[in-house]
Amino acid sequence: MGSWFSIFPRNKWLSIYVWIIFCLLPFFFIFRSSSPLEISIGITLMLLYFLSYMFSYKSKNNGLVYMWVSFEIVINIVMTLLFGYVYLAIFTAFFIGNIRNPVGFYIIYGLHIAFTVGAIVAGFFIEIDLFLPQIHFILVSVLGTVLLPFNLFYRNKQINLEGQLEHANERISELTVLEERERISRDLHDILGQKLSLIGLKSDLAGRLIFRDPQAAEKELQDIRQTASTALREVRELVADIRAEKLDNELVRTKQMFKAAEMELTVEGDSSLGQVPAIIESVMSMCLKEAVTNVVKHSGGTACRITFKETPNEYVLSVEDNGIGIANEGKVEPGSGLRGMRERLEFVNGSLHVEGGKGTKLTIRVPVVLTHIVKEVD
Repeated sequence: MGSWFSIFPRNKWLSIYVWIIFCLLPFFFIFRSSSPLEISIGITLMLLYFLSYMFSYKSKNNGLVYMWVSFEIVINIVMTLLFGYVYLAIFTAFFIGNIRNPVGFYIIYGLHIAFTVGAIVAGFFIEIDLFLPQIHFILVSVLGTVLLPFNLFYRNKQINLEGQLEHANERISELTVLEERERISRDLHDILGQKLSLIGLKSDLAGRLIFRDPQAAEKELQDIRQTASTALREVRELVADIRAEKLDNELVRTKQMFKAAEMELTVEGDSSLGQVPAIIESVMSMCLKEAVTNVVKHSGGTACRITFKETPNEYVLSVEDNGIGIANEGKVEPGSGLRGMRERLEFVNGSLHVEGGKGTKLTIRVPVVLTHIVKEVD
């Protein structure tokens, strides 16, 4: 379940030290009693309360959680009536706010408020001098008991929904890519399947006719050439229809992402990198997208510098942040996407180098000689 101090309720307004005060303060109320029996009862109740809280935190079964929370509510009532200490209600309220089941939350929440208010009212009738001096603190405690569980419950619900939305968006992206691959596969099958079969049949026929009827064999070879040219033209048209990722467009989205994350972005060099073939630019764009996503999500930094550089031998793209850094050149970082970047770059004979330390620097290199080959093939 985490470290031992994780059992303390976590909230951006209240630190662990506040909760330590809540743990120590009841003993001040307990030791005001003159009777050793009352002091012993008070200490025993506090120990039972902390044990119940620990067991409710570690329990994975909803029934056990509700049982231990019920014990906490009962102990809170007894502490209120015997010692005038009502502030355990806030401690319990924070735990109730973390109950995920809506039905269980509302039942325990309603019972907690009813018993807490009932115990306070009964305390005023039993010993008004004990409760009246702290009436303003009691009112604040009741207000916190009413509002804090709702705040935590809906905040946890919002966090859960945001996580589900992010997962859904990632799944949609994966399905979109899969659908595009299947579409390309179907188009290639439709374009090449029949024509390659025809080329194979005509090649066999030309092989049989080459000695028996050379003119007919020559005609079959011309048909084969024409069919191959047609197939090549249709494949090129298909490739031209596939949308290529542009570095300039990706850079615009990158600037928007860093602005939303409130991180400083510096861009050096020209992102056009000359006349880069579509496949090279697409690979570099996808690598840039993955790199800046890692910076925003995982670096913990405040600034990033993106550098574009073109040399006679290679295109170089570097992404450097001032975050927490990365160990072992990112080879053991789960979910970082670096493996996918390396696989993409290997496809175009490129490379990825990762430097850790104070921040992380990713350097992407693609040889220029490969881009010339791609141009010639196109």
